Amino acid sequence: MESCTIIVTEANALTRPIHDRMPVILAPSDYATWLNPAIQAPERLLPLLKPYETEAMRVYAISTRVNSPQHDDPAVLEGI
Repeated sequence: MESCTIIVTEANALTRPIHDRMPVILAPSDYATWLNPAIQAPERLLPLLKPYETEAMRVYAISTRVNSPQHDDPAVLEGI
């Protein structure tokens, strides 16, 4: 069975005014560790489940078009 999960963590300073939690965003340097099937110890992966760096993100308003699957195009992410 193929599946997908979005793992969340506490919000960083940028996203906290919007919501109290945010998706975990892995740094590219952590990809290999996260995807390594040989790592079976959760304590080695738990430190990766942290809020992403605020300085590496930006926030801007987008259209409510994003709320409909009928609008499946890059324009839904354009700032307003």
